[in-house]
Amino acid sequence: MSAPSVERVQVTATYGAGPEGGNSAWVLPDAGVVVDPGPPGDTAFERLERGLADAGLAVADVEHVLVTHWHADHVGLAPRLAAAADATLSMHERDAPLVADYAVERERRVERDVSTLERWGVPEAHLDALRDADSRSPMPDSFPVNALADGDRVGPLTTRATPGHTAGHAAFVLTDSVAAATPTEVMVGDAALRTVTPNVGGGDTRQREPLAAYRGTLETLEAIATGDGDVGRALPGHGEAFDLGPRVAELRAHHRERAGLVHESLRGMDDDGDGGDGNAGTAADGATPWEIAEERFGDMTGYHVKFGAGEAYAHLRDLESLSLVERVDDDPLRYRPVDGDVRRTVDAAWGVQETH
Repeated sequence: MSAPSVERVQVTATYGAGPEGGNSAWVLPDAGVVVDPGPPGDTAFERLERGLADAGLAVADVEHVLVTHWHADHVGLAPRLAAAADATLSMHERDAPLVADYAVERERRVERDVSTLERWGVPEAHLDALRDADSRSPMPDSFPVNALADGDRVGPLTTRATPGHTAGHAAFVLTDSVAAATPTEVMVGDAALRTVTPNVGGGDTRQREPLAAYRGTLETLEAIATGDGDVGRALPGHGEAFDLGPRVAELRAHHRERAGLVHESLRGMDDDGDGGDGNAGTAADGATPWEIAEERFGDMTGYHVKFGAGEAYAHLRDLESLSLVERVDDDPLRYRPVDGDVRRTVDAAWGVQETH
């Protein structure tokens, strides 16, 4: 029995959706499966219904609704579609509670985000703005969710844990048949995107070592892409399909480069002796993730505050684990550089052969 066909439904318009493109719902009409149905709202649901019909799948015939992660632009329509179809909604066990107990977990998340960003050194004005702007999504207070673990199968798809963008991000691998189990396509959500690098650190403040988790995710995706019978396509949560293997290599290169730049910024602040904030200080003051984010990304507003500070934290924590920086304070977090061969150590961490 061969693998079922997969159809893309563009649930949101490309215009205004950012460089990664509109949300992509992936539909397996022969198996009654929909992956990442898209953001909440009547317009998106109407687009989804039309797309399902075009793919040859009636809403009533949907049996499984799968979601790669808890972000509203992916999971927002999932409860509505599952209820309309009397289908099962499934997602990885680490992200499942944020949908299953949405009302309670949302309040916890907002407070966790604010307290975490405060620890990252984000100024109070930005924290107030983020708290005010974090509006409630039109989702049910609670909804039954089937929690998946790595390796669990749903129809023709196998769940693979791919954390980093969120703690419970999952990819779903389509095999050519149950017997042969050779990967052919993988629905990667936001773990890998065709035109932008997924944010690691700010998308889910539950994670303490988000970059290490994401490095493991890239290793997982690389193994899928280069295993028995190369995976022809990665099917992302935004935009069109792309070749998975080359994109994984590009994402590795991006984070290797970013690690060096973060360390360079930290060393520059240390040399200036200003503690990273432009004020007189000592080298022992170190710099906060927020100060590194400002140095690297410039002025930030809105969700860019959380994503920028989160990415800076992710790299600082990873550099700390590599003994290339040390933490000198916890509230807020402050780091200072440690002497070492940054290039060689970072390259080794990312599995790069020595070329210098």
